[in-house]
Order: sequence, then structure tokens, then C-alpha cells
Amino acid sequence: MPNKVFATATLLLLTTFAAAQNTTSSARPRAADLGLKVGILPTGPLDAITDVAGVEVGQTTIVRGDNIRTGVTAVLPHSGNLYREKVPGAIFVGNGFGKLAGFTQVDEMGDIETPILLTSTTSVPRVADALISYMLALPGNEEVLSINPVVGETNDGYLSDIRSRHITPDDVFAAVKNSKGGPVEEGNVGAGTGTVVFGWKGGIGNSSRRLPANLGGYTVGVLVQTNFGGVLTIAGTPVGQELGQYYLRKETTAGRRRQRQGRRIMHDRCRNRRAAGRAQPETARSEGAAGHGAHGRFGIERQRRLRDRILDGAAGADPCQ
Repeated sequence: MPNKVFATATLLLLTTFAAAQNTTSSARPRAADLGLKVGILPTGPLDAITDVAGVEVGQTTIVRGDNIRTGVTAVLPHSGNLYREKVPGAIFVGNGFGKLAGFTQVDEMGDIETPILLTSTTSVPRVADALISYMLALPGNEEVLSINPVVGETNDGYLSDIRSRHITPDDVFAAVKNSKGGPVEEGNVGAGTGTVVFGWKGGIGNSSRRLPANLGGYTVGVLVQTNFGGVLTIAGTPVGQELGQYYLRKETTAGRRRQRQGRRIMHDRCRNRRAAGRAQPETARSEGAAGHGAHGRFGIERQRRLRDRILDGAAGADPCQ
């Protein structure tokens, strides 16, 4: 059997984006179903994190009324007692506020001793507490004095009442106990129920890739909880930009509009400036002939210099050159 490894992440990997947009419950197609192949490596049989031997995933989805959209996603490296059979692990923070629980011990010891849970930001302490209770109650852990729960998060406050922290211990227990191998439910489920990504509805997605035998034959599995901004690009195609749906779209459009307005204003100023320059000699001669002399020339020159300073701006550059 080839060597196998797995990974979880709360940031999107390009190889799994399309999967994160779909949900098994509504039979929406995945990327491969649409003929979209991302990357150069083959997938596992399910194109899922569960292609890694022993890995299981469970989810609790909480939808109530029109303002509660949250949940829990559990990833189990294996179905046994993880405290007694720890797995090697590491955590890399690419862009986070530090609300992840369990980072320091994994960083120090290099292993994971609990299921990996994902949830809503403000529910991390409650979920971690429930996970500790679950682990302490497992047969064989009667003498255990310390447990390091690993709980990741994203902020689902845009779509959910994040302040009320609706997740209960039973929700956590259900996600862990219902974990299983095989196809993984995706999309608007579990910890992805209240997430938003690239201006669209976010969610949970997963995928797998297999390395060639001469590189170890490893299967790499990934599960993502998508929740962030940016401009969606799939296989090099600027999808978000083409569809006009992306983070800061309105702000960027407004910026371009202001830039166009600024160019028009500057063009008008430069045109007026050139016209004023052409008119100046005649004006000066007429004023001199009329007896205003140096006073008239000084007034015109002073006004020209003042106008130039206003047009050129604080940077001191001449925009009309």
C-alpha cells in the first residue's frame, strides 16, 4: 500500500476550490464532473481527504431561522484513541489572527492527540472544551491529566449570529461520533455553513492528489473551510473579474471612476493653461500700451505662477508636459 498523508487547512488551496463551492446534498457537480482539471497530479479514487487511509470526516450543520448559519467539522486522522495513538503533525499559519486553539503544543511536540475540529471563531473555546470532555471520557484515558485540543476557525459573522455562540457540546460530540470514511459532504455544511469566499457563498471542500511511485507514492488529502476575500481565479482564468464578482469590486470601480474624472479635470486644466499662455503676450502688450506697464505685467506673471503651482500640485510635477 502506498504511503499516505493528510492535511487540513482553513485557507483555500487552488486544487480544491471548485469542490468547496459544491454540496453533495444537492447533487451539484464537482470540478471534475464539469471537465475541469486543476493541477498535473492524479486524484485519489474519491478526490477526497478520505482517500488517505484511515481518515474520517464528520459534520454538524446548524441552521435556524434566518440568522443562524454555523456548525462543526471534524477530521479524524484515524478512528482509534488519538491520545494513545498520536499522529505526527505540524501547523503553518499563512494568514491568521491567532484564534486557533492547540497551536503551541503541536509546534513544540510535533504530534496531534485529538480530532481536528473547525468551527466559528467565537465558538472555539466552547468547542475545545467539549473536545477535551470527549477525549477524557474515552476508554483508556482514565488517568490522563492533560489534553491538547486542536480547533481551527473562521469568522461566520456575516451570515450568522456569531455573538450568541449557538454550538453546544452535543453538536461537537455528534460531529466526532458521526465521522466516517468515503465521500465527504461539501459546500454549505458543518463549519462552512456561514462562510463567504471571493464574494460567493463559501463552505467546506476537500480533495486529494497522488504522487508518483518514484516520489514515494504518497496520497495527500486536503480539507478546506473557505472564508476570505480576493479575486477568484481557476486554472489561470480570472473568473471573478470576468463575472464582475469579487472583493472590493465596488471600491475598485469607484476608484477607476474617480481616476477617469481626475484625468478629465487635468486635461481641462492643461487645455486652459495652454490657452492662457497663448493669450498672455497679447494681454501683456495691450496692458503695457494702455499705460499699466510693469504693474500689469507683474500681475499677469504672478497669476500664471500661482495657477501653475495649483495645477502642478504638491508633488511639484508638471502634469501638462
